Amino acid sequence: MSQPAAQETEIQDKPTASPADVVAAEGVPAIELRGLHRHFGKLKAVNGVSFRAWPGQVMGFIGPNGAGKTTAMRILATLDTPTSGDAFVNGFSVVDDPDTVRKILGFMPDSFGKYANMDVVEYLDFFARANGFKGARRRDAVERVLVFTELRKLAHKPIKTLSKGMSQRLGLGRTLIHDPDVLVLDEPAAGLDPRARVEVRELIHLLATEMNKTVLISSHILTELGEICDSAAIIEAGLILASGTIDEINDLQRKHRGQVTSTMLAVRALDKADELERWLLEQPFVGVVGNAGQTVSFEYKADEKAQHALLKTMIEQGFEIVEFHGKTESLEDAFMAITKGITQ
Repeated sequence: MSQPAAQETEIQDKPTASPADVVAAEGVPAIELRGLHRHFGKLKAVNGVSFRAWPGQVMGFIGPNGAGKTTAMRILATLDTPTSGDAFVNGFSVVDDPDTVRKILGFMPDSFGKYANMDVVEYLDFFARANGFKGARRRDAVERVLVFTELRKLAHKPIKTLSKGMSQRLGLGRTLIHDPDVLVLDEPAAGLDPRARVEVRELIHLLATEMNKTVLISSHILTELGEICDSAAIIEAGLILASGTIDEINDLQRKHRGQVTSTMLAVRALDKADELERWLLEQPFVGVVGNAGQTVSFEYKADEKAQHALLKTMIEQGFEIVEFHGKTESLEDAFMAITKGITQ
């Protein structure tokens, strides 16, 4: 089939200051938002947002629908301009030097176009051409992406027939075609089945750990973000409520609960989980209680000796306990503790 028209001129090499190793050595954040504002009339979609991500980090960008995540990401990708403030990629301003930013950043939106009558390799080849690659360099770029995303066996499959998981791999491949230092991924696991989500997560992990790329990723699947992220920023109603490493975020959520000395515990019973939940709510030192299947999670403001006594009492009350352990705090816990459910 004929290829869509695209620019054939060779792109310039990346700026000498942009590779992630040079940036890291100079102490320059890979991503930095400084007092970023984006207003649409009276709506302050992004309202003074500031945070940093460093080379080789995977940073989660967390917030409810309408919080301002996509707007901030579009500004980083030079697809929108801020009302005020600025954003920087490897030290280059998206306002003053957008052409340089586009050469070192790859943006994967939450949905992307699929051109009719194209197969996988033609689609990637089109974006290689659009980035100015030609000849052997273009073929090498396409082959590199096919191998990394494991789409080589589907190279000549029409893209309209791809599964959701394979389509997301193709979208990631398009984002990687010019080998950017920094990746901005907006909901890359949305709509995927569990296996496909794990596969996408593994690809992102490889990009950060083996290729030293910086990844800013938004997702509603907070449990999975917690497994791959080094840091996170939580946004609500256009405002950053918290940012930092995962440990720093968890420390902050404990302060928001006002229960720095409390312990998160989880107990699994063979049956009567609802009855156990009600019983726990009546016990001293027990805080918030939640029930998921046969596992009941709760906050307990007491020491280990008191925990032992509580477990003994549970068994004496006739509950068939098979697990009793500390519950690892997650990004989901932090999100629920720090945000207030505000919408714009």
